[in-house]
Amino acid sequence: MSFFKKLKDKFTQSSDNATEKFKDGLSKTRNNFTSKVNDLVARYRKVDEDFFEELEEILIGADVGFDTVMELVDELKMEVKRRNIQDTEEIQPVISEKLVEIYQGDNDDDSTLNIQENELTVILFVGVNGVGKTTTIGKMAHMLKEEGKNVVLAAGDTFRAGAIEQLEVWGERVGVPVIKQAAGSDPAAVMFDAVQSAKAKKADVLICDTAGRLQNKVNLMKELEKVKRVIEREVPGAPHEVLLVLDATTGQNAMIQAKTFKEATDVSGIVLTKLDGTAKGGIVLAIRNELNVPVKYVGLGEKMDDLQPFDAEKYVYGLFSNLVDNEEE
Repeated sequence: MSFFKKLKDKFTQSSDNATEKFKDGLSKTRNNFTSKVNDLVARYRKVDEDFFEELEEILIGADVGFDTVMELVDELKMEVKRRNIQDTEEIQPVISEKLVEIYQGDNDDDSTLNIQENELTVILFVGVNGVGKTTTIGKMAHMLKEEGKNVVLAAGDTFRAGAIEQLEVWGERVGVPVIKQAAGSDPAAVMFDAVQSAKAKKADVLICDTAGRLQNKVNLMKELEKVKRVIEREVPGAPHEVLLVLDATTGQNAMIQAKTFKEATDVSGIVLTKLDGTAKGGIVLAIRNELNVPVKYVGLGEKMDDLQPFDAEKYVYGLFSNLVDNEEE
């Protein structure tokens, strides 16, 4: 059974809301990437070295990342040889299969959050300004509240003008309290207050916003370390998640940011925003494969429920859904 057939059986016959969001949210990447692969397949009758060279260019153009592309193409060459694939049309399901394998690799991790049972869970959000950090916090608060969790937000970005107010707007919209101090306050002091308040309210989850000035400012990284130390002192074992928010539309610049933050903080997962706004959605694979940090959530639109747990198979289905849907029974 081809990989496309498996995806069709899994997703097209019992399509759920999340699957549709991946399909709709990846339409720009699909139209860009799949159309180029289709064109490549149409121009080549057989799978040869020239075919693979052009495929490399398409994958790199989709921001899959050079190292990941080289690994993927090597895997494809081996698979083509092993299965004795001659016709270029037969390689499309194999590409999708290998994309899933490369994402998952030897890792068992998934997109689930490390939520503590019967005690306070602290989630720390980090990332530069403009990536959609505060909006993502609001959407995650909504998601957790919908699951029945008692959520508190901490306005730890005390430097950016309007950041506290923006988080307060989200707090009101979602219906969760926001712990804050005056603009310019010590972020670590805000976190201390927020932890005490969350404990007093018997909250299940405390979500902490942090400053996001340029990633090359050393003092920002020192500030994040200080914030983490305060949280850890007040809640042993916390933060339970350090989620780095990256803007998918910035492509390789997002990779640079990820490497910088990963060196400075123990990033446990990536939230990739604005995936619906880019035609280069291959960045998901580059991040996972080259940084060895799981993409836990992706932003697939503007709506409150458009923040979705990342699923490698749904992602690949979103990339190839036009081909999967046309797969013959």
